[in-house]
Parts: sequence; C-alpha cells; structure tokens
Amino acid sequence: MTQLPILYSFRRCPYAMRARMGLLVSACPVALREVILRDKPADMIAVSPKATVPVLLLADGQVIDESLAIMHWALEQNDPDNWLARDEDQSALITEADDEFKFHLDRYKYPNRYADVDPLEHRAAALVFLERMEKRIARSGQLFGAQSGLADHAIFPFIRQFANHDREWFDALPLRGLQKWLADHLSSSLFQMTMTKYPQWQSGDQEPVFGAEMPT
Repeated sequence: MTQLPILYSFRRCPYAMRARMGLLVSACPVALREVILRDKPADMIAVSPKATVPVLLLADGQVIDESLAIMHWALEQNDPDNWLARDEDQSALITEADDEFKFHLDRYKYPNRYADVDPLEHRAAALVFLERMEKRIARSGQLFGAQSGLADHAIFPFIRQFANHDREWFDALPLRGLQKWLADHLSSSLFQMTMTKYPQWQSGDQEPVFGAEMPT
C-alpha cells in the first residue's frame, strides 16, 4: 500500500481549515494527526521547526508547512471543481486578505495581545475589506464568478472568525450578499466534512484517514 502523506492539523485553526478543504475537494487522502497547540508533538516540530499548523509531510520526505501551498499541492494533483481558474487574480485577493484583513482581524479579536490597540478602529478598518468583498459577491454570488474557487475557500474561514466575534453586530451589517455567501459556505458538505472532530494524536497512535471520501 502506498504511504499516505501525513497532515498535522488543528481543527479550529482557519489556516488548517483551508488546507483540509483543499485536500478534501482534491480527493487527496492523508493520515491526519490532530494536534493541540498548547501541547505540540515533538514529531511535528522535528519536521517543521516553526511549529505552526498545518504541516503536510509527503511520502518522499518533502515538507509543506504553508496552508496555501498545501492547497496548491492538492489541486495540482486533482482540481475537479476548477478552483485554480484565474489563479493569478485569486492569489492577489488572498494575499490582501492574509495581510491587510488578517492584521485588523487579529487586533479586533485579540486586542490584549497588542500595545495601544483600539479594537473598534481595527473592526472598522476590516469592514472596508468586507465591503469590497460584498461588491464582488453581489455581481455573481462568489468572489470570482458564479462558481466558488480557491479565493472563496481560502478567505472564508477568516470571515467566519471575524463574524463570530460579535455575531449580532455582523448580522446587522448591510452586507446581505456577503452574509449569504458565508452562510452557504458554512453549511456546505465540504465544510461540514472539513470540521469533523478527531481526538488529539499522540506519538504511536494510529492516524485516521482524512479525505478518502469527496463531499457531495
């Protein structure tokens, strides 16, 4: 039997979420090692000293420890839903989300981690990015046309995180297209499978196979 790649993941991490979605939609099964961030396994740190999730260890020893790189690796094996269409345009928007939006999201959600931070100022700054997303989604339903792609799935875990910090405030925003887009992705079979719960992996444990079945 061919040795499966090993994925170190943490269920609630948005970076790990998008990596798992890429693996699922590509039907690239992996041996899943669910970790707890306060108790990171030595095996993971040995293959990726930066000690962040996700980490994908391929059978040939190659290590991919960036979430977008894992998505691209999986989609290069198999891209049945054409997520990589218009990849250059999508990548620019993902970079904006990962840099600008994530900067403000972190200071809105975790103001105590930073000096001299007003969380409401950062919420307002993040809202500017959401308003640009609303305009895109209002045109066709997804960020790049009528069909969801790489950008939708790479960005929406962070929009989820932002929305959940003050759900009443978020739901009252005049961003109906974005709110429906988020709700649809949250209720999708792909995301439901992505969020399947697994026990914490300990060295020597048998890993469950993740991604053996494609979402319907």
